[in-house]
Amino acid sequence: MDINNIPVIAIDGPSASGKGTVAQLVSESLGFHYLDSGSLYRLVALKAIRIGIDLNDEEALENIAQNLDVTFAGRKIQLGVEEVADLIRQEIYGNGASKVAGHPRLREALLDRQRAFRKDPGLVTDGRDMCSVVFPDATLKIFLTATPEIRAKRRYKQLMKKGEGVNIATILEDIEARDKRDSIRSVAPLKQSKDSIFIDTTLLNITEVVNKILKQHSEISNKSI
Repeated sequence: MDINNIPVIAIDGPSASGKGTVAQLVSESLGFHYLDSGSLYRLVALKAIRIGIDLNDEEALENIAQNLDVTFAGRKIQLGVEEVADLIRQEIYGNGASKVAGHPRLREALLDRQRAFRKDPGLVTDGRDMCSVVFPDATLKIFLTATPEIRAKRRYKQLMKKGEGVNIATILEDIEARDKRDSIRSVAPLKQSKDSIFIDTTLLNITEVVNKILKQHSEISNKSI
C-alpha cells in the first residue's frame, strides 16, 4: 500500500487544549496508530536536562534527537529501559519541550521519525505543526483550542490528581508564555493551517470533541468511497 494513501488525522493546538486526550480516544475508536509528537520534544528535554545540556545548545540537542532510544507501545513510552510516559508530563519537561522545539536542526532530526508512524490502517497525531509541516497531506486537519483560563484550570486539575503541588496562577503564566513562544518562533510556529477545521473546546467536554472529529472523519471517508 502506498504510504501516501494511508489516512492521517492531524490535530494541532496550544498547550493544554485537550488535543492529546482527544487524539488518543479518536485513535482507539478507529483502531488507528497514535503519535503524540510533543512527547518526542519532551523526551529530548528530559534527556538534555538529565545530562546537563543547555537547552539553547542546538548541536547537542540535535545529537540527542538522532540517538534517542525510545519505544512507543500504546500509551506507554519507554526511554531505554525506563517507562517515562508519566514523568515527561511534568511541567519542567513541558516547558523544556517548548524551548527546544524552536531549534530548526532538532525539528529536522525528528521529522522522519514522526512520519514513520504513518502505518496502515491509519494514524492520529497531535502537536503544533502536524497539519502544516509534518503531514501537510493529512486526510483530516483539526485545530483544537480553548481560552488560556480554561486550559490552565484543566492542567491544574490534571496535576492535582497526580499529587503535584501547583498554583493555578503560575500555570496560567506558563501557558501564556508557551503560547507566545510557540507562536512567534521562526521555524514551524503554532498556527491554524488554512485547511484545518477550528474547534473551540472551551464549552465542550472530551466526548463532544471526539464525536465531532469522528463525524468529520466519517463524512470524508464516505465521500472517498
